[in-house]
Amino acid sequence: MRPLLAVTAVLPALALGACAPLQQIVQVPQVEVQGVRLTSLTLPGGFGSAPVANLTMNLRVTNPNPLPLRVANLAGSLIIDGANVGDVTFPNVSIPARGAADQLAQVSVPVTLNTAASFLKVARGQLVTYRVDGGFTADFGPLGLQQFGPFTLSQGQWKQSPIIPF
Repeated sequence: MRPLLAVTAVLPALALGACAPLQQIVQVPQVEVQGVRLTSLTLPGGFGSAPVANLTMNLRVTNPNPLPLRVANLAGSLIIDGANVGDVTFPNVSIPARGAADQLAQVSVPVTLNTAASFLKVARGQLVTYRVDGGFTADFGPLGLQQFGPFTLSQGQWKQSPIIPF
């Protein structure tokens, strides 16, 4: 008899919850950059090839909700020392209910005259501040898709061993 009582208590709660906007039901998944590393910095080459900064970013996405979810369209702007250096897009990630998942992302960002100084500081091993501003779409299965952002996904300080000697 207890299982029937539990079901009858849950059904009205679900019905009432269905009337509330999805934003009030779900909590925002958290995106945190665990580590970031500039792996290479290319210079302009022949045939018009543009310079590129190649980054490896370790992300941890935490789901505080009681349903598993898939985070898709995770993208944002990478800002170094207050200067927007380019857009970054991350792979989709599936996260268990009330759990976390780590994701390794390989990101290539074009280097321009305006952003070269920021990437050179990182390549020389100098301390910089960074921020990733953006948003994502979360698929909550039976609750559907929910957009989050724009907001600051992650921020911190970035210093690594130099990758160029000058």
